[in-house]
Amino acid sequence: MRFKKFFSYMALGVIIAFSVPIQSVRAQSSTVDAIMKRGQLNCGTGQGNYHGFAVPDKQGIWRGFDVEFCRAVAVAILGDKDKVKFVALSSVQRFPALQSGDVDLLIRTTTWTLTRDTDLGFQFGQPNFFTGLGMMVHKKLGVKEGGKELDGAAVCVFPGTTSEKAIADYFRAHKISYKPVVIENAKERDEAYLSERCDLMAAFVPGLAIVRAYSAKNPDDHVILPFFLEKEPLAPVVRQGDDDFLDIVNWVLFATLEAEELGVTTENVDDLRKNTKNPKIMRLLGTTPGVGKKLGLREEWVYNVIKQIGNYAEIFERNLGKNSKLKLDRNYNHLWSNGGVLYVMPFS
Repeated sequence: MRFKKFFSYMALGVIIAFSVPIQSVRAQSSTVDAIMKRGQLNCGTGQGNYHGFAVPDKQGIWRGFDVEFCRAVAVAILGDKDKVKFVALSSVQRFPALQSGDVDLLIRTTTWTLTRDTDLGFQFGQPNFFTGLGMMVHKKLGVKEGGKELDGAAVCVFPGTTSEKAIADYFRAHKISYKPVVIENAKERDEAYLSERCDLMAAFVPGLAIVRAYSAKNPDDHVILPFFLEKEPLAPVVRQGDDDFLDIVNWVLFATLEAEELGVTTENVDDLRKNTKNPKIMRLLGTTPGVGKKLGLREEWVYNVIKQIGNYAEIFERNLGKNSKLKLDRNYNHLWSNGGVLYVMPFS
C-alpha cells in the first residue's frame, strides 16, 4: 500500500508539473532601468592612452576595442551607439567608480581573477579578449630569458593590479630581488620606463606593444620577453547581483561571435535580414522572434549591434588586428572553429 501511495503521489506530481504552464519571470535590472531613464550608458574605460583599446581621437571621439563593446551594449539597450558616456579611469579608480554607481559597467582591460570575483562585490562577464601578462626590457641590457639576468632590476608596475602580484611571484620563484617603481598613472609609468627610471615594465602584452609602437623613439630598442607571467582573460565587470544586466552584456559579446560564425557583417546584414532562409540567422537578427523578449530587449537588438558596430572579427581587425597600427594576431581570440578559445553559447 505504501508503494502504491508513493507512486500515486509521483504520478500526480508529474501531471501537475506538465499541466501548469512554465512562465519566465524576469525582473528588470535596476541598472538597465537607470540607463533607459537617463538615455545613456555610463561606461568605465581606460585613461585614454591605450591605443587600440580606448583612446579619444583628434575630435575627442573615443575609439578602440573596449570602446566598441561599450557602444554595442548601448545599442542593445538604447538602440544607438552614441548614447554612451565614457569615463576614463585609472587602475585604482575603476573599482570604486563601479561600486559607487559612477559607472554602470567596466570594459577596461580588467583581468578576471579569483580575488576580484569573490572579495570586491562584482560580477565578471564572459571574457572578450584573451592575452597574457608580459615584461618589456631595454634591449641594451641584453636580457633574453629572464631569471638571474633580472636580479636587482627596477620594475615599473601599476598598484593593485595582477601585474604587481605576478611580478612579485616571478622574482620570488627565481630567488632574485627587484625594486618596484609603483606608479598609478599610465602615462607617467610609460615615461618612467622610457626614460630608464625602470629597467623593466610589466603589463599585458598588447599594452607593451602599444608603448613600444606609439611612445618609444625607436621601437627596436625594446624587447618583449617571450613568455607570459600570467594568463590575462580580460572581461567586463558589473555590480554583484545585477544578473539581468550581466546577461545583456554577455549576450552582446555572444551576438558578435555568432554573427562572425554565421558570416553576418555590417555590409551584408540588411540583405540577410530580408532574404535569408537560414533559421539561425533569422533567429539571431530577430526575423524569428525570441532573442529580444528573453532579455527584455527589442527583437532587432542584434541586427542593430551588427549594423552599427559589426561582428567580432570586424571589431578586432579594425582596432587591434590587420587594419590597425598594432597589427596584432588574433591568437587565442579566434573562434573555436579556427583554433581559438572563443566559443558561442547557443541562441536557442
